[in-house]
Amino acid sequence: MTKTLPITQAREELTTIVDNAKRKLNEYVITVNGSRVAAIISIDEYDSWKETNEIVADKALMRAIKQGERDMINEDFVTLKEFEKELGL
Repeated sequence: MTKTLPITQAREELTTIVDNAKRKLNEYVITVNGSRVAAIISIDEYDSWKETNEIVADKALMRAIKQGERDMINEDFVTLKEFEKELGL
């Protein structure tokens, strides 16, 4: 759930806002003079966004992911059982 709050209200309710972001995964948009200027989200959500941005920014990794998707569509892969057999496991 995303809630928009003016900065004055956010200041007054900061402890509750942080707790709700952490425990309930609530999201808050903070406004100043009616303009959206900041957001408060859980640290787990923030870390997830950062990781996603790093992956998307890595062109080589994105090419590899897209190639993997094509391989799956074309059934161009080795199953775990086939791989274990090749290794003699």
